[in-house]
Amino acid sequence: MGAVEVGDVAPDFVLPGIQIVDGEARRRPFRLSEERGHPIVLAFYPLDQSKVCTEQLCSYQDNFAGFDALGAQVWAISVQGIESHEEFARKQGLGFPLLADSRDGVARTYGVSTLGGLLTRRSVFIIDGAGVVRWKHVAMVGLTFRKADEIRDEILRLFPAPSGGAFSLPAPL
Repeated sequence: MGAVEVGDVAPDFVLPGIQIVDGEARRRPFRLSEERGHPIVLAFYPLDQSKVCTEQLCSYQDNFAGFDALGAQVWAISVQGIESHEEFARKQGLGFPLLADSRDGVARTYGVSTLGGLLTRRSVFIIDGAGVVRWKHVAMVGLTFRKADEIRDEILRLFPAPSGGAFSLPAPL
């Protein structure tokens, strides 16, 4: 399957995930289509515990209240399993969901899989409340990532008045 482009309806998926809430690990399936009505930031990353991935996800965690204030959720996705995600989330104090993809899974569907599905290219997709991809960034080299403030700026640019129906804009032309 080819890459998902801005203006496309984001392919739906269900992935197992974990979220640490008040010290408790909450495991559940995460279905993208159940989150209609507000933006979702899908942050694909290569590996739990790696230096750059830790910097990336900690940057998002440190600014998580900024995403919350905009009505946006962050979901981080990589090919590691739930146990690895839980250890990573606890060690780094991550409070947003970490989802476990498979080798032929969501990263491949979104066009950000590499090395035969063994790794995921560092990528960010902003999906609006109607399920349309409004912005994306796919890193060419795995050592750079979009910082939280850049993503917040894109959300504000796309949705100048983040409330209610503002996240249900029509697909861009």
